[in-house]
Amino acid sequence: MSPTPQQVTPPQVPEPGPAYAEFAAGFAFALDPYQRDGCAVVEAGAGVLIAAPTGAGKTVVGEFAVFLALRQGRRCFYTTPIKALSNQKYHDLVERFGAQRVGLLTGDTSLNADADVVVMTTEVLRNMIYANSSALRNLGYVVMDEVHYLADRFRGAVWEEVIIGLAPSVQLVSLSATVSNAEEFGDWLAEVRGDVRVVLSERRPVPLFQHVMAGRRLYDLFSEEAPTASVLPVAGEVNPELLQLAKRDSRLVRDDSRHRRGRRTRERIERNAQQRGDRGPNLVPRRDGAVEKLESEGLLPAIYFIFSRAGCDQAVGQLLHSGLRLTSPAERERLDSIADSVAAGLSPDDLAALGFATFREGLRRGIAAHHAGMLPAFKEAVEQGFVEGLVKVVFATETLALGINMPARSVVLEKLIKYNGEAHVDITPGEYTQLTGRAGRRGIDVEGHAVVLWQRDIDPRQVAGLASRRTYPLRSSFSPTYNMTVNLVGRVGRERARGLLEQSFAQYQTDRSVVGVARAVARNTDKIAALWRDAACEEGDLEEYARLRAEISRLEGEAARNRRTDRRAESISALLELAPGDIIGVPAGRHEGWAVVVDPGVRKDRGNPSPTVMTQERQLKKLSVHDFPSPPVVVGRMRVPKHFDPRQAKDRRHLSAAFQSKLAGLDTRESRYAPAAMDAEASARIAELRSAVQDHPAHSCPDRETHARAAEKALRLERDTADLRRQVERRSNTIAVRFDKICAVLTGLGYLTPDAERVTQAGAMLARIYSELDLVASESIRAGVFDELNSAELAAVASSLTYESRGADAKRPSRMPNRSIEIAQSSVRHIWRDLSLMERDHKLDASREPDIGFAEATYAWASGQDLAEVLAENDLTAGDFVRSMRMVIDLLGQLADAAGAGVVRTRAREAIDLLRRGVVGVAYDEDD
Repeated sequence: MSPTPQQVTPPQVPEPGPAYAEFAAGFAFALDPYQRDGCAVVEAGAGVLIAAPTGAGKTVVGEFAVFLALRQGRRCFYTTPIKALSNQKYHDLVERFGAQRVGLLTGDTSLNADADVVVMTTEVLRNMIYANSSALRNLGYVVMDEVHYLADRFRGAVWEEVIIGLAPSVQLVSLSATVSNAEEFGDWLAEVRGDVRVVLSERRPVPLFQHVMAGRRLYDLFSEEAPTASVLPVAGEVNPELLQLAKRDSRLVRDDSRHRRGRRTRERIERNAQQRGDRGPNLVPRRDGAVEKLESEGLLPAIYFIFSRAGCDQAVGQLLHSGLRLTSPAERERLDSIADSVAAGLSPDDLAALGFATFREGLRRGIAAHHAGMLPAFKEAVEQGFVEGLVKVVFATETLALGINMPARSVVLEKLIKYNGEAHVDITPGEYTQLTGRAGRRGIDVEGHAVVLWQRDIDPRQVAGLASRRTYPLRSSFSPTYNMTVNLVGRVGRERARGLLEQSFAQYQTDRSVVGVARAVARNTDKIAALWRDAACEEGDLEEYARLRAEISRLEGEAARNRRTDRRAESISALLELAPGDIIGVPAGRHEGWAVVVDPGVRKDRGNPSPTVMTQERQLKKLSVHDFPSPPVVVGRMRVPKHFDPRQAKDRRHLSAAFQSKLAGLDTRESRYAPAAMDAEASARIAELRSAVQDHPAHSCPDRETHARAAEKALRLERDTADLRRQVERRSNTIAVRFDKICAVLTGLGYLTPDAERVTQAGAMLARIYSELDLVASESIRAGVFDELNSAELAAVASSLTYESRGADAKRPSRMPNRSIEIAQSSVRHIWRDLSLMERDHKLDASREPDIGFAEATYAWASGQDLAEVLAENDLTAGDFVRSMRMVIDLLGQLADAAGAGVVRTRAREAIDLLRRGVVGVAYDEDD
């Protein structure tokens, strides 16, 4: 069921009480109905899930929980997924409730941590729960902002750990973007937390109008009101002008059969059109032209999404080169001040390395980029300028859609495809909704605008489909880890920990999916019974007779498959024995016939030989095992010249003539492959069953085949039903089964006691390491891998446990800076390999391999090298460098805590001090 613009799950929300009246009086405007309902639920003592569009003001309900906590003399923790959001929310709450009553905890920042209200990242609260921190006493409310982050495949599990681990007395206020399965998520919250109500709102506070920009003209996407601009969802008709444009433009891109034309064909069509004088307008807007059009239409400020970091930087450069200036003198003065505050604390050399002059010039013109490759301090300056209305256009990657509150009047999408790490794919309706949800600033704009730029082969109907559908399902990414396991077992014991994990949203969703399969099993069972009734025979037990026949078919099929497997093995063995000059028969495929081996092709992969042969048609072909369903038979030999060059026509001609001459003199009549006979044991069993079939009373029934057809249907349905039952078994208790396997690994390594009921001293150490490669790090400490390293060397090795290369970005092979680091890294890899084997034995996915791609940069920075040299020598952007360095620092802090008193703790803390300098030190409190 799709939710109405405002909907509350039963039991119905009570009327707001006196606390709400007092709270609402502090606002200069009337709160929306859904905000009032959410606050009423919280005041009544229940938990609440608020699901509403971006910018709809759902944080008001979170602030009401803060208000109630202060009113009741209890504590409230306000959690966010990223540090920048925590910083922003901290300042918002300080402004509303006062600095004395609000604190901030983000792992590396601690301000007034004992305050009644503390803003923190979700990981900080998770760690408090596992440590049974005294800070949890008197905790009455937890607000989880952006709770839909639990779908994040890297960090999402943390949200579920908190939801499951919080004391039942804590009221949970969950704030989410609009998701299509909010009711399902709310049902799960109610199951694990008690009374939780769901308040949904699909009504955007600012209507969103949809456009397509083609050339220098802005077209409405819909012929009438856009679905996103109406109070109630409506089906919108696509603007017929856009359909005509698409039809005209598509002649260049596709032929009459709708097949996509190649690049050369498109260039030829354009060239011919130009020669005829039919130039036709180029409808794909230039970036500077698009921004100028938005400015002339009064649609700035805008977020301009380009799904590429390099594309964002290039766009800023293009606008600077065009001379475009979007700011007034007063705005430039304020932007200069913001830019200069970023430069404070950085040396001139660092600023030059960071391209600060270009960044500053773009910022003062109201033009900036925003992506993960930028220095966090630069991003914060852009955010500040944009929120103040000074920066007019931000070229951003999609990560901005998940970031801090940066609403705009307009959102521009340059393309509707993006690279997902593996391939270029279309964006989904959910992603489109997220990206365009930034458009329209509440209290500033009366309407927001989403603009899609025209591209070759664009389909306006596809754009309309993205803009009309609001599907954004929440899918759990929860999965137990080694660290999670020792923490849970340490807190509540193995059995209770297993039970808690079975309460996860991941298991809840899996169990719901099993329901449909279970229903299919029940339906099939009834059908099978009916089919057996139809197959009943007066002469004898037809079911028994049918199963005898089915067993014969199964054994014959299995024997045939085994013979095919044997033939493949024989084929590989025969191909491995080939030598240049062997004359063989190719038994099947396009190259069936006689051929002479030029190169056996077994040097690289003995499991997959690929001989190069010359066929009777004088063609040189590279064959594979697939060309030999039966082993090749060598019928003769001839000489292949030692210096035969397949590229020379003369050499090919001479070899072919010699081959034809040799082949003419060979007797090839008895060269067929003789397949092996059926296995004797299988043959005997089949003969025995055939005899039983012949002797069975039902065999003599005149309607035997009619009965048999019904029986075959029943047997086929039985096989299908057995597959469904296996699906149910695989899906049921998947989280608990993984937990059991992890416990087995940890018990074998001594992190849990032999009965897996308690945590050992080694387990207590592992409980302090939250890295993705937590077990590799812990085993490295236990093995003394880090003991002989100095501080810079330890930092370099630690980087291999946090860093993950971005695809094929690396332009040269990575190497370790010195021999000591190389030896230690070799030990780390050996530990990882041993653990991978254990994981394989326990049927667990292998942990990610350590990545040394950041080791040189880490060692150089820890050794005092200049920023410009580190970035240039390691081909890194400033943002990637700072973010990766902070991950190393975080892990070093965990290693120091886990290792206890000794040389590793000392060296780790020294390494942190070495790394926290320059841009890393200045930007350390900023967001990832």
